Amino acid sequence: MAKTAQNPVKSAETTFEVLDALKDLDGAGVTELAQHLGIPKSTVHNYLSTLEQEEYVVNRDGVYEVGLRFLELGAYARHREKLFEIAKPEVDRLAAETGELGNILVEEHGRGSYLYRARGDKAVQVKAHVGTRVPLHTTALGKAILAHMPAERVDAIVDRHGLGGEASKSISTRAELEQELADIRERGVAFDDEERLEGLRCVAAPVLNHDDEIIGAISVSGPTNRFRSDRFREELPQKVLEVANVIELNVTYS
Repeated sequence: MAKTAQNPVKSAETTFEVLDALKDLDGAGVTELAQHLGIPKSTVHNYLSTLEQEEYVVNRDGVYEVGLRFLELGAYARHREKLFEIAKPEVDRLAAETGELGNILVEEHGRGSYLYRARGDKAVQVKAHVGTRVPLHTTALGKAILAHMPAERVDAIVDRHGLGGEASKSISTRAELEQELADIRERGVAFDDEERLEGLRCVAAPVLNHDDEIIGAISVSGPTNRFRSDRFREELPQKVLEVANVIELNVTYS
């Protein structure tokens, strides 16, 4: 990721590198973490000791893990998002009526962050949870957001984070992305046809404020065997658009 701070504080950068590594490794000891980051064990120990002192990591018999104090910060950040409180009951209804997985996504720092997920009675388990950050171009939610951003903002996000992804169907060229975003603007909804996870499809709609500025997106997602034909291309898009419209009205008049 490109560095954007004018005068970055190295110790702060290292602190977050340590925390990201603990998450990626699902916990680690001092030696493993030092090897992973390529820094001295004594330095790693000092960072971990400080983070433990401030209660941001826990030490379980020599294995350090990200602590639950971050959950408090995350919950605080989520509740500051006006869209969360307004969209949550509508996405709950969407999930209940379809039996599938309902989602709310917002953009921050050029990535999509899942703000909320609601499970219908047939919803599948997927590799993402509240707080998971994803490349915008790999999800229907993210593409719905990109489609309503200024072109220069989209260019800046692509320059910073790139295209492509883990799935073979992920958008990999700017020309492909530009055409996809134009199609989304024309039809009003975005589709994800196994572009992030194999076997998963998704239908999303943007949520705009009263100034027609994008503030997030909502969606319903499920397995390819249930998301096909008219249900995938007509029934679910109509349902998602109806829910997004209710949310937009509530955002405007709340």
